[in-house]
Amino acid sequence: MILTDMLGSEVVDSSGDRLGEVSDVRFALDSAPTQLLSQARVVGIIVSPRTASSFLGYERQGMTQPWPVAQLLRWWHRGSFLVLWEDIAMMGSREVVLRPDFVAYESGLPR
Repeated sequence: MILTDMLGSEVVDSSGDRLGEVSDVRFALDSAPTQLLSQARVVGIIVSPRTASSFLGYERQGMTQPWPVAQLLRWWHRGSFLVLWEDIAMMGSREVVLRPDFVAYESGLPR
């Protein structure tokens, strides 16, 4: 699957209730970030209850400038959460189904 195909997909729980849309994918580097060509692996997806639009980097804690943009994007994405890759039961062409016991984690990134 291509990453852009996943963005905007509807996310539902195991009973079919809509939770939101995939707005981003979270990656982790398994080696030092300064290492050239570090391999990345998918950690999970960010689910936004209102929109699949980008956070534009404002999910990082401490990003506050320009103030109106930061406030608008935080308000627009309120209620967003991270779902770990292993909590995804099925990924279709336009829908992501989560496992019954999935855990919703805070979507913000530390500084």
